[in-house]
Amino acid sequence: EVQLQASGGGLAQAGGSLRLSCTASGFTFDSYPIAWFRQAPGKEREGVSAVRRGHIKTYYADSVKGRFTMSSDKTKNTVYLQMNSLKTEDTAVYYCATDSKITLGDVGWDYDIWYQYWGRGTQVTVSS
Repeated sequence: EVQLQASGGGLAQAGGSLRLSCTASGFTFDSYPIAWFRQAPGKEREGVSAVRRGHIKTYYADSVKGRFTMSSDKTKNTVYLQMNSLKTEDTAVYYCATDSKITLGDVGWDYDIWYQYWGRGTQVTVSS
């Protein structure tokens, strides 16, 4: 059974940092792409970052480029989202997601409908 567990959320001040973790089980870790999405109150879910199958190539939303970094630790079956220079608009529930069939590309990596498996979210709150 594919399972994802996100953790690491919390409260940070604007300009600060947080690191989210997503631990996976039930599949060969780097054989599936994994993505981070977020959803703020009253807004649609949006893609934040993703790593392609093989866990080398990464993608980022324009809103987080240069501030967020996604990495993968195959020894721990865990991907991380290092979030620096946080802004109040980064406040959201963050989710990790994966799928067994999709192949990510520059277009569409952030389409949430392509991801079949989702972890429970972790809340990130950034205060001014």
